[in-house]
Amino acid sequence: MSVRALWIVSHEKGENVSIRFSRRFSTVEHRAKCLAGSSYVAVPEDGTVLQLLLTELGLSEPDKTYVALRDDCLHRQRSPALELHVDGPGKGILWPVLAISQGPLILACLCLVDAPPEPRPPLANLLSVSQGLTLLAGLQTFLLGSGNKPDSEGPASRLAMLPSVLLQVCPLGTPLDLPALGAPATAPTPAGNQKQPAWKTGLYRGRAVVNVALMETVRSMQYGNPSTQDLWDVYGTVTCKCEVEGVLPNVTVTLTLPPNGSPLQDILVHPCVTSLDSSILTASSVDNSDSSAFSGPYKFPFSPPLEPFRLCSYTSQVPVPPILGSYQLKEEENQLRVSVTLKLHESVKNSFEYCEAHLPFFNRDQMGVVDVKVSSGQLDVSKEKNLLVWTLGQKFPKSREVMMEGRITFSGPTPGPTDPLCTDLTAYIKMYFKVPDITLSGACVDQHSVQVYSSAKPRIVTSRELQSKEYFIWNSAGAAPVSSGQMML
Repeated sequence: MSVRALWIVSHEKGENVSIRFSRRFSTVEHRAKCLAGSSYVAVPEDGTVLQLLLTELGLSEPDKTYVALRDDCLHRQRSPALELHVDGPGKGILWPVLAISQGPLILACLCLVDAPPEPRPPLANLLSVSQGLTLLAGLQTFLLGSGNKPDSEGPASRLAMLPSVLLQVCPLGTPLDLPALGAPATAPTPAGNQKQPAWKTGLYRGRAVVNVALMETVRSMQYGNPSTQDLWDVYGTVTCKCEVEGVLPNVTVTLTLPPNGSPLQDILVHPCVTSLDSSILTASSVDNSDSSAFSGPYKFPFSPPLEPFRLCSYTSQVPVPPILGSYQLKEEENQLRVSVTLKLHESVKNSFEYCEAHLPFFNRDQMGVVDVKVSSGQLDVSKEKNLLVWTLGQKFPKSREVMMEGRITFSGPTPGPTDPLCTDLTAYIKMYFKVPDITLSGACVDQHSVQVYSSAKPRIVTSRELQSKEYFIWNSAGAAPVSSGQMML
């Protein structure tokens, strides 16, 4: 449910009737225009809405004994879902306009109907009507108090707080939470003259903490064939969670590379980044490598939202993949001979959170005899899935090299899993691993480089890790699908 517009009208006796507060939501209005098409009726100016609303509620021109639009017997008031008949160039009917009146205030809103205008759906079928009335009732309690009568504090001071309340309970016109119907709701108000942006639905209160996590993902296609080039690529993301007080706090995160590191490429940043060196955005992986490309440090100043968000992403060209593999699968006398060698590159930290190699076998009968030995780790056999799972644990041996050798027969009573790609000797190993406290590019975020311009000193938490995704080692003795050009994540 979304709200196209909201009005709060004051109609105390002895005073002029006036709109004390109004709010229109342009993103919801755009959706309404797309849904209605040629039947779209724009929301008129506040003065016109006030007159139409008072007429529909029977409050217009109280000095006159008869007003046709108000008193004619053919006029049927459809409270609480009213119709406002708009005249002029954009004439039409605004519906449903929900209105509740209590004490000196009238609260009204125009709901978005996610349905074609004709035929008009029954009110009972519209969730937006019940949710809109709940929103108005909650705002009424906030403004008037739990007894729906003005208290000592008065509605004037709470009207001044209403923009902050709406940012929390109805950001961009979509209610997320509603003020409780008990004690009046409270909302933190921006300090000074800073205006709280519409995309920020509230203000943080508490101890300042900034979390910055750098994650690099590596993907690889290794063929073990001199005629086919191995491929790999690295994609990195920096994710932030900033719990800092203030309407628009300023935070700067700096990403650094080692002296011999390759420049980061294809950098994309979150819209909350306030400024950026243009040279950071020019490096592209589709261009030839340029030794003069910007190589850091990469500074990202921003004003963070409340929720976790991805500050930036990038790609990086690294000279070698972290794990080099060789896979040979040959058919000998109704059985398969398996030979695997995996080597951890010397530049990669030998400390894994997990590391596994999965060897699936497709388009064959179920496994029968499995006579396979590994030099390190543990081998699990799933005959039902025709799958070998080689768990390497958290460390490679000192040599940084592990091997698997053996033979497998497929003499089970039922067929195993199928795959249209992996026929005959077309087969692969798929690697799954994660390495904490390392990145292939060498990029890192030092907690001392994170700057937070706040009255309270924040606690800074940084982390980085490397993980695999679609990391394949293909059987060099069989055909393998070849990717042309650069791999894209």
